[in-house]
Amino acid sequence: MNILFISLLDFHDLEERNIYTDLLKTFLKKGHYVCAVSPVESRNSQKCSLIENEKLLLLKPMIGNTQKTNLIEKGTSILTLELILEKSIKKYTSHIKFDLVLYTTPPITFYKAVRYVKQRDNAKTYLLLKDIFPQNAIDLGMISKKWPKGIIYRYFRNKEKKLYKISDYIGCLSPANIDFFLKNNKEISNIPIEVCPNSIEPLEIIPKDKTLLKRKFNIPEDSIAFIYGGNLGKPQNIDFVVQCLKKNINYTDRYFIICGSGTDFGKLEEFFNKTNPKNMRLINGLPKKEYDELVSACDIGLIFLDYRFTIPNFPCRLLSYMENSMPVLACTDVNTDIGRVIESGNFGWWCESNNENIFHETVNDICMKKNEIEKYGTNARVYLEKNYTVEQSYQIIMKHLNNSNNDIN
Repeated sequence: MNILFISLLDFHDLEERNIYTDLLKTFLKKGHYVCAVSPVESRNSQKCSLIENEKLLLLKPMIGNTQKTNLIEKGTSILTLELILEKSIKKYTSHIKFDLVLYTTPPITFYKAVRYVKQRDNAKTYLLLKDIFPQNAIDLGMISKKWPKGIIYRYFRNKEKKLYKISDYIGCLSPANIDFFLKNNKEISNIPIEVCPNSIEPLEIIPKDKTLLKRKFNIPEDSIAFIYGGNLGKPQNIDFVVQCLKKNINYTDRYFIICGSGTDFGKLEEFFNKTNPKNMRLINGLPKKEYDELVSACDIGLIFLDYRFTIPNFPCRLLSYMENSMPVLACTDVNTDIGRVIESGNFGWWCESNNENIFHETVNDICMKKNEIEKYGTNARVYLEKNYTVEQSYQIIMKHLNNSNNDIN
């Protein structure tokens, strides 16, 4: 079977580890041919390129900048995206007949490229719904349904509905995502919708002496080390993150590491420069290998989501914590079910992201019960292997095609 995969993730090799490359490797292992469209942004000054071998074609068209840029440039880049992708797919895949088109949100502007291949090859289409736009922008006050910004909302909402309607199947991140989708898209509820969560191929993590690792990264050996790794932007409500850090400043039994980058990194940098906290560290991103080692030196993984979200986000950074047998403290809105999953799986804690005092009390409770951390971490790894592996995602996707093509592996 020939698979076309479309996303905005910029990767150059399937040996890079993330939720998409891990899934594509599974398709390759099962004997399928994969063409992956992985655009490169113009800031990297790279022309369209092809990376090809017997079983994989990696197509890298150049697009405008969509990450870590201003809203005007980001919006323009997203608007021109689908035409660039459609043109590249026409030019470089005319010799391939695809059986399945697999694509992700964000963004929602893959419609024309997906429609072209669906009509050309009579291919099945499967949407991996990782984000719900433009509602997420409404939640954070970035756009409005009212005039004049309402024009922008209606334009993208129309794009969103078109993408849904052209999808034969839609995979959502969690049950709460399905509920939200059905409630807000009643006119297209005839499309099969199911849970197809973020997933990885879990590596076997060889246990290391955490005391030695903490020494290497200058983390106090007797402290509980909390780490947040990932985007530092509007979805995380960095103003609230700063308030949470202030509540925990200069305690000797806890240590906080914030590692990442994003549009609001400067707010954290200002706080650290002003207060010079002794039990906290801010890191402006790290290469993945170094970041993974840093994670293994820490005890608790952190997740932050803005309390205003009405869409049920389910961040994939959860998986790296679980892979490393780390409990998770999620501080989020009430609409996501990530907190319910964490607590029902008994591998962490949840609190609402609108009260820094509650966050502080939760951290206090964790530090007082530090002997339970290892048990919670073991539960996290077990839950990951039972629920969030790429083999499971592969089977969820392929069961639809296997039912109509019994000769497919």
